[in-house]
Amino acid sequence: MSREGLELAVGWERFVGDLLDRTSKFPKALRYVLGQRLDEAALDVAEQLVEAQYTRGERRARSLREINLRLSRIRLLVRLAHARRCLDPRAYEHCSREIDAFGRGIGAWLKQLQGGLDGDG
Repeated sequence: MSREGLELAVGWERFVGDLLDRTSKFPKALRYVLGQRLDEAALDVAEQLVEAQYTRGERRARSLREINLRLSRIRLLVRLAHARRCLDPRAYEHCSREIDAFGRGIGAWLKQLQGGLDGDG
């Protein structure tokens, strides 16, 4: 398992726990539409990250690209949650910052991999 992957996994796991706490407080009318979709998307990223940690080469690169796509979906859902007042401005800002930081980490890992520097599996 790579060091980059482990650090990202720990941070994402922390974020997902926080997100699950937040979505459980969404208004009932949106909890099962928007909240559940957001939870599932975040958990999908966690699962994809595990795959990326335990694979190498092009398979790892595919996983990282898939994570980036899923992060874009999560960003959309977070914006919708904010627009529907499920997330207050502070929560929205916090979530956005965390997602962006994680995305930068994934991008750096992918760049490192594409540069042929991804030494440990």
